[in-house]
Amino acid sequence: MSSVGLLLLCGIFLGVVPAHAAEDAVTLDATVDGTPVGEDELLLDPARSSLITVTVHNGTNTVRHIKTIRLSGTALALTFFSYDTTVPFDVPAKQSVTRGFVLDLGQLGGQATGLLPTELEVLDTNRELVASIGVTGDVRGSMWSVYGVFGLAVFGLTALAWTGALVALARRRLPANRWQRAMRFLPAGVGTGLVAVISLSVLRIMPPSPAAEIPFILGAAAAAFALGYLTPHPDVDDFPLDPESTQRITRPLPGGVA
Repeated sequence: MSSVGLLLLCGIFLGVVPAHAAEDAVTLDATVDGTPVGEDELLLDPARSSLITVTVHNGTNTVRHIKTIRLSGTALALTFFSYDTTVPFDVPAKQSVTRGFVLDLGQLGGQATGLLPTELEVLDTNRELVASIGVTGDVRGSMWSVYGVFGLAVFGLTALAWTGALVALARRRLPANRWQRAMRFLPAGVGTGLVAVISLSVLRIMPPSPAAEIPFILGAAAAAFALGYLTPHPDVDDFPLDPESTQRITRPLPGGVA
């Protein structure tokens, strides 16, 4: 019986601790145009303004002074859009406060497009994070936005990397060392992974979250590295001789006759 009681006591203790921790935290609920943030993809249309409503739940014993509400989108550890709106209000201890405002997204079309990890944050008077909520943003921007042009630039650099490596392979100009040949193909593989991640994001198939970025990039890099490692050895005997680079050496014949 004592062991059963101990197990019950441990279960009660483990169940109480998370609830107590949650009560002492500051949490955030939000809606954009009436759609709860965090439950589904968040539509961000630059053609119209969005009504954002935030509710801050203060579970601490101190008043939290909110000053700024930030909406931002990131990909590949880069921030492609960020909107800071000053909405000062105080949240008393153990209470909740709701505020709403209209956000003009007119500039968003030139900043990003596709599915992007989006964060809605509330900051205090020192611009320190108080609470946040994450969601996948469906940005209806232009292909010529900053994010779109970034993807095209990565595609161009990747194409150049593959062209250089394959041309060197065709001309047998790759290093004789296998590891050096593998390193020659590695940048092309990394670029291929980045292109895949950005393309899936722009085509609204998958957002570029770390869970998706790492397998694509590492997988493509490993495949290119293996391809470079397994390329044939550049045999020097197969190179054609350049007549201009050769010299005729005349040796004297026996008896002193040239």
